[in-house]
Amino acid sequence: MIIEMLLIAGTFIGMKKIKKDGQQRMLKQAKSSLPGLFTKNHKKTTLQILKKTVLIPLTGGEVRAEQLKQMTTGKEEHGLNVYQKVKDDFRFSIGLVGLSLMGAWWYPPLQLLSAAGVFYFFWPIFQNVFQDLKKKHITTNLLDSIIITALLMMGYFFVATLFTLTALWTLKLRQQTENNSRQQLTTVFGQQPQSLWLMRDGIEVEVLLETVQKGDIVVVNAGEHIPVDGIITEGLATVDQHALTGESQPLEKEVGEKVFAATLVLAGRLFIRVENAGQETITAKIGHILQNTQDFKESLRLRGQQVADSFVGPTLVTSGLFIPLLGPTAALTVLFSALGYNMKLFGPMSVLNFLHIMAKNGILIKDGRSLEMLQQVDTLVFDKTGTLTLEQPQVCHLYPIAPLNEETLLIYAAAAEYRQKHPIAKAIIVEAEQRGLTIPTIDEAAYQVGYGIQVKLGKTVVRVGSARFMQQENIGLPKEVENIQAQCDADGHSLVYVALDEQLGGVLELQPAVRPEAKKIIKYLKEKGISLYIISGDHEQPTRQLAGELGIEHYFAETLPEQKADLIAELRAKGKFVCFVGDGINDAIALKQANVSISLRGASTAATDTAQIILMDGQLNKLKPLFEIAQAFESNMHTNYWLAIIPGTICLGGLFFFHLTVIGGMATYYTGKMVGLGNTMLPLLEYAENDEVQHSSTQQHL
Repeated sequence: MIIEMLLIAGTFIGMKKIKKDGQQRMLKQAKSSLPGLFTKNHKKTTLQILKKTVLIPLTGGEVRAEQLKQMTTGKEEHGLNVYQKVKDDFRFSIGLVGLSLMGAWWYPPLQLLSAAGVFYFFWPIFQNVFQDLKKKHITTNLLDSIIITALLMMGYFFVATLFTLTALWTLKLRQQTENNSRQQLTTVFGQQPQSLWLMRDGIEVEVLLETVQKGDIVVVNAGEHIPVDGIITEGLATVDQHALTGESQPLEKEVGEKVFAATLVLAGRLFIRVENAGQETITAKIGHILQNTQDFKESLRLRGQQVADSFVGPTLVTSGLFIPLLGPTAALTVLFSALGYNMKLFGPMSVLNFLHIMAKNGILIKDGRSLEMLQQVDTLVFDKTGTLTLEQPQVCHLYPIAPLNEETLLIYAAAAEYRQKHPIAKAIIVEAEQRGLTIPTIDEAAYQVGYGIQVKLGKTVVRVGSARFMQQENIGLPKEVENIQAQCDADGHSLVYVALDEQLGGVLELQPAVRPEAKKIIKYLKEKGISLYIISGDHEQPTRQLAGELGIEHYFAETLPEQKADLIAELRAKGKFVCFVGDGINDAIALKQANVSISLRGASTAATDTAQIILMDGQLNKLKPLFEIAQAFESNMHTNYWLAIIPGTICLGGLFFFHLTVIGGMATYYTGKMVGLGNTMLPLLEYAENDEVQHSSTQQHL
């Protein structure tokens, strides 16, 4: 056996030298046959030439295919290179299995050659064992090295090559999954073409995306992805923002509205003034954020490795005890129990898959740890303004002064505000439209920022604005209107004054509009047993009224931004695990103070928001899938843990009671690994089916 092992070692060293010499010969041959690829003055590709001559605008489509190649980061290139090497090694290990079979059936020395190949692949493991032992660490590297050494010394050459094959296949599968998950995560939000169409001097020209500057006008047609962040200056289109915000229904976009890169124009044509392009777009920044979540995957891998390492010592001791009891074969079988070994594989794969699922649902996880912490949340604190209420208020009362009635008062106010885009104007127009009123066209308008607007409707001068605006225009305010104003101040409502010529025609009372989805999501959270709070800088009366309307028992009113953080700290000091949901404005300190922080500001601030989780469509509806997917992640990880323990337990039980062989132990171990890998991939299949159903429903709606 010693002579055989020496032969194996000699063959192994020879293989390394042959491989090195072969690589050098191949490199020389390549240089001689393809000199252009190995010289400094190599040919530039068409795209490289175009990048050097960006001052010349591109027209036509002759370079379209090359321009639309996807950009690849250094990390992605490195990942692809590693994956290619793993694929090559896996193919080579298949040959080793065939070699060992031929040695068993035909020519025995071939088994020694296959053993040398096994040593070649496991040599890095032996090196790691040496480093671990120097640090006085016992890791899975030691377990692997003992298994492979024992298999070869006991003559299990075929089993050794099969062990190598399955190990490399598992590594190949993991690398492939990680590459796919990484690519999916970064392209869910970040796909962008490399060229686009600009409007220059009345002519559409095609240019590289990297040459676009702020202020340029980009032209996007139906069926094309919007390549930049910007404001619509001309056109009307139906835009699908599902990839960015998770919204199931497309939106109508018109002049003055903002659009984002990576969203799709379904119908229509848009002219967009560029605000951000290339790596400055929201989608590109989100791609960088998602890349940073790989750090959490690494922390899970380390935790999984620690779980696996903690079982190595007991496994080796148990194996040693079996040598005098049942012999060396039984001791080797014990090593295949590998309790907890696979957690270092299952954990990172699960988290990557669930990060991808979250992204597909319009939920951006900026800190992967929040996936775990969401299940610990027992207290959820809502910021009031902008979170439970909408930015746009709603008209709740109309107070006309004779001879006007409610409809006439509303018509005058809507006519004056018709072309305005601020929230109060939109609220007035919405109320008029809901009542079915016809809004007349005004002749001319003058708008004073912060005060009001003056328009001419026929011969009548209509003024709409604040009480200060009325006073400035010398419009008298009756006593009863002053009483209404006092009551509105106490309720947290606001008044809009409408004057016709020199007389006050009436006032409109506006109140914050509660989000239509708020009651439903609050009911869901209460059913989960989560305690709910409202924190607001608003007055006591409107805050209490909102809390009562939504069924929230606890609230804090008249709180300053810095006081919000103090209140959250008090809740945590009482032992509560707090999740804070805010709109991202004036909430930065409170967001950081909470255990888990969620922002509703959506895509526009995703890259700069301090929250750990961003709901990309800016709606509370996403809280339900957020908690549900987080719960599914926790369940998946729990199953992973048991799938890393149970097969080893079965192996030990089978060995003790049924004298399980080495092949049986190996089969049990890999069966558990395959089942565990299936468990990590199952959520992707489940949520992919849900996406198909939702997409089909959307298509039917359209």
